[in-house]
Amino acid sequence: MSWSAKQYSMFEQQRTRPVRDLVAAIPTQDVKTAIDLGCGPGNSTEVLAERFPDALVTGLDSSDDMLGDARQRLPNITFELADIGVWKPAQRYDVILANASLQWVPNHAELYPRLVSLLNPGGSLAVQTPDNLEEPAHRLARDIAANGPWADKIASVKHPDRHPAAYYFELLQPHAAEVDVWRTTYHHPLAGGHAAVVEWFKGSALRPYLQKLDDSEQQAFLDAYLNAISQAYPALADGSVLLPFPRLFVVATR
Repeated sequence: MSWSAKQYSMFEQQRTRPVRDLVAAIPTQDVKTAIDLGCGPGNSTEVLAERFPDALVTGLDSSDDMLGDARQRLPNITFELADIGVWKPAQRYDVILANASLQWVPNHAELYPRLVSLLNPGGSLAVQTPDNLEEPAHRLARDIAANGPWADKIASVKHPDRHPAAYYFELLQPHAAEVDVWRTTYHHPLAGGHAAVVEWFKGSALRPYLQKLDDSEQQAFLDAYLNAISQAYPALADGSVLLPFPRLFVVATR
């Protein structure tokens, strides 16, 4: 199951709120160059361009489908197809933004300092990553993967390692003049109830499982996941579900 801009954008308002909070916290002034790593359908790039209207802003993503939507949304901005993990730009930037993208890239011990090294003096690396691997939505996916008839295909699926706030603070302190780290739990109201929770994660966290299954197995997995989600997340009186979603923020200024 490849990245789908349509699937991801089903919850664009909720997914965009954290990047607004992140970009608002960037201290760098007089920004001339900024890049959005893992720009997706361009919602985060739009926030970045609004914050720094005089900057040359570019976006980068590894999905052609996402970039197609981003280019339609922001025709005056340049978008590039590339993998963050091997990205080697020919220039430095005043701001490097990575909103909900670096959790898909391994080896943060090397990645984060490398990104800081690509900043101009006084520039900022601004990162937001989901901090939810121990939330029910992830734990249930792992349990279903390990105990279903598809276990031989997906029981070993593992998201790249994520780390607590102190890890990133200590990692980046030697490379930055200032490091700001904080964690926020958003509570996203999903009007579609438990089915909406499944659709949310179908566009992100469930992808590594679903892409290894055939169509019938995908549907069976999603049916089992919906049943488990219905037990884990209580519905409100109006049938909606309030989805708790913790996120970790890092702003490192060189």
